[in-house]
Amino acid sequence: MFAQGRWLNPPRQWSLAARGLSVTTDHGTDFWRETHYGFIRDNGHFLGCDTPGDFTASLRIRARYEALYDQAGIMLRLGHDRWIKAGLEWSDGVAMLGSVLTLDRSDWATGPFAGDPGDFWLRVTVARGVLRLQASADGRHWPLVRLCPFPQAERYQVGPMCCTPERAGLRVLFSDFALSAPLGRDLHDLS
Repeated sequence: MFAQGRWLNPPRQWSLAARGLSVTTDHGTDFWRETHYGFIRDNGHFLGCDTPGDFTASLRIRARYEALYDQAGIMLRLGHDRWIKAGLEWSDGVAMLGSVLTLDRSDWATGPFAGDPGDFWLRVTVARGVLRLQASADGRHWPLVRLCPFPQAERYQVGPMCCTPERAGLRVLFSDFALSAPLGRDLHDLS
């Protein structure tokens, strides 16, 4: 699946092998628009795969976070001002599960993650203008993280994302990337 993607802001160091996509982040990379900080950043690393309308995508992420705002996860993107990124992010001395929804301006929601932040899964489903974000510690149980409206489109880009606004050198291994038709499960179905 990774081989079908196109880089937005390719990192200087990355490779694709049987075990997955390995990325080492560049310095000062991020995705953010205006809220609180007042700046716009659109230079994070994102490998986007085209989707034919509504879909479900899942991804496994392995990394060791060390510095403020180190982050790795999944991104869904329609353009520079319409996207969501989600994953683990180092904040206040701990890896927090977070998501940033951007529809012209960014928001940021964080919370604790019940699992190993160095090895986790994310799943995003988009269907009929609604985005469902789930996280998993084991790749089998998928509690809800976020439910929100998201613009309907005939095509999206989705894939792995990572950034390090304060440094360079976060090493991330992305694997188990899958893309399918929307799951269509009940909202509180954890499987």
